[in-house]
Amino acid sequence: MSELFDAVDALVASRSPLPPPAERKRLRQAHGLTLDEVAGALDVRRATVSGWEAGRTEPRPPEREAYARLLRQLGELYPAPADGILPAQDTAVPRTDTPAPAPAEAHTSPAPDPATVTATVTAPDTTRPRPVVNDTTATTATTAAPPRPGAAVAKPAPKKPAREKSAAPAAADPRFANGPLAVIDTDSDGRVSAYCAGGLILDVPAKSLPSLVEWALTEARLGAPRLSHHGRDADPLLVLTDAAATRYGLPARLSDEERHAGRLPEDHKAVKQLTRADWQLTRRGLGPWAWIYRPAQGSRRICVQLCVLGWDALDPRSWGHAASLPPAELAHLLGTYATRVITPRGSTAVNGLELMTALHPPTRAGAPDADGRRHSEYNPGSLGSAPVDCAPPEAPDGHPLLAGLPRFHQRGPAEMLLEEAYDWARPLTDDEYHRRFLVGIDVNMAFAAGANGAVVGLGAPVHVKSPAFDPKTPGSWLVDLSHVELDPRLPNPFTPTGERPDGPAWYATPSVAYAVELGHAVAPAEAYVRPENGRYLDAWYQRLRDAYIATMADLGVTVGMEPQAFLDAMARHKRTDPDLAVLLSVIKATVKGGIGKLRERPRGGGWRPGQPWPALQRPTWRPDIRAAVISRTRVNMHRKMLKLARATGQYPVAVLSDCAVYASDGPSPLDFLPYEDGKPLKGGFQLGVSPGMVKHEGTQTVLWSEEVREQYGQDLNLARYIKDGNVTAKDDGQ
Repeated sequence: MSELFDAVDALVASRSPLPPPAERKRLRQAHGLTLDEVAGALDVRRATVSGWEAGRTEPRPPEREAYARLLRQLGELYPAPADGILPAQDTAVPRTDTPAPAPAEAHTSPAPDPATVTATVTAPDTTRPRPVVNDTTATTATTAAPPRPGAAVAKPAPKKPAREKSAAPAAADPRFANGPLAVIDTDSDGRVSAYCAGGLILDVPAKSLPSLVEWALTEARLGAPRLSHHGRDADPLLVLTDAAATRYGLPARLSDEERHAGRLPEDHKAVKQLTRADWQLTRRGLGPWAWIYRPAQGSRRICVQLCVLGWDALDPRSWGHAASLPPAELAHLLGTYATRVITPRGSTAVNGLELMTALHPPTRAGAPDADGRRHSEYNPGSLGSAPVDCAPPEAPDGHPLLAGLPRFHQRGPAEMLLEEAYDWARPLTDDEYHRRFLVGIDVNMAFAAGANGAVVGLGAPVHVKSPAFDPKTPGSWLVDLSHVELDPRLPNPFTPTGERPDGPAWYATPSVAYAVELGHAVAPAEAYVRPENGRYLDAWYQRLRDAYIATMADLGVTVGMEPQAFLDAMARHKRTDPDLAVLLSVIKATVKGGIGKLRERPRGGGWRPGQPWPALQRPTWRPDIRAAVISRTRVNMHRKMLKLARATGQYPVAVLSDCAVYASDGPSPLDFLPYEDGKPLKGGFQLGVSPGMVKHEGTQTVLWSEEVREQYGQDLNLARYIKDGNVTAKDDGQ
């Protein structure tokens, strides 16, 4: 009988009410307990307790019973003062039989019919406070009606640290009350839970994959508002853990054949289930990132996106350890990315491209016709809804425009546009050999900075002969810049190798404009210009810049820091919060991947040179825009290096993309970057967090450079290895 009583006591304890997060922290501090002490007693991580106190997550059995017992005993010792602190309330993990209001995320789109809204509360903060800050405050919920099955208990919103920037918009949209996405997981008892970005946990009643999709569209209230007035709202994203995938009839891992195909076969049971329920899949099928949809009803999309973690949906090259995070922490990470950048829709490269389209949709609703009906029309400033052909010199090898070239023909600079990032190095001078160190500096978000303010073509190219060069007109120009004389201690700004061009070559407008800026005459022989143009990437840059700066601020690196304080903060920022460090990496990969995706090459087997490939059907397949951004980035780099050389006589010994290496008497960038009265050289390299400013990439000794070049060759680009000094034959392609 005593065992039965113990079981009953445990069952009651599993639903014990917990005080609000602010009170939990007050009780711990009143007894002089640290987060580490509480975490050790409950056998959980310090971050887990911090999350409970911040209201981002809620404890679950068996830890919940012990935590409730601890707080109950502390509450008897330290009663709440009569100063407005909320009394204890039940914030248990919501199940379908737990009526409670659901909080609304902050959004800007118009609200739906009030009859469909069941509850509205203060929006939870979606940014993660740094571990050293744990101040929280409780908020209250205003209930309009009992929730539907699967609704969530409102959890108090954490109070933001003073230095933290909120990524949440200002107004609430009840349609997306539970945020842009949910991580679906199943526990050992078979209970399915949806972990939302705001720290909420929803009960998932769905028993099959089709019903899970239905639930996401009807009950979950997931999604995000459009980023442009003329765009569309983001579809709900469901992220499936291994346990959830298995629960819904999907394999935890793809077979070798399925991985090669990138999807499950059409005769798989899960695919058949969806088909029988009148759901459709896009051409990519049921793969790591899958769109499951029904035809739109008027302007209403009926679509859910699936992300299957066990199928390598989150590439560790960009997402690091994200796929192995607990569901609540993964939801927070993905939710922060969704709020600051875009709801993930695929690889970081796909996200970068999708963000461009979301900010500049190809069409908009036109004026009403005689019958009062609106029709879709071109949205000015966008790339439109139909692809345009590139110019022949802009086409990569194998493009259908080049199908008439002889087999194995190698095009030279006079036949193709070759705007790529720097990969250049030179021998050290005698003076540089007498310095002790080689110090690398790296430009923050270099390609994003290159996109900022770039005037790019929006329409098709126009071919002209012997044109007068116009620096304000984007295009590709055939011009001879071999006469431009520059100091050989600097890489040449007109070639990715840094070598002087040896004759006519095709250049993007920024490269030719820089030759004019340096005082040289140019006479293009021909050009492909784009009269229809605009600053298409400005909004894209601004959103990614804000996401980057906000995330760096979360990691303790803020705008306006003094140079040494900035270097110190950068030296420790990745240790501050490894999960946010992953977010930082993903934001940077979104920039580079998005620019690279503008000239996506053929992938997979079956393609033959001269045949089209799927990417060519996208309006965003624009190699000319990619070339313009890379050209601006390389020119910006050269302009800063030239400014530093003229002011100090210091020249780089190696440059790789956005990293430059200098010989220095000391190990810090401050040992060679000029600062007067705390101010940097105007127009030169400046230490700081903003895109276009620089950070310390790494330091090695001059002796190290001699050893590695002796072993791997004098042409070794030291900038590639300046970060950690590790060089292998495999790295160098030998």
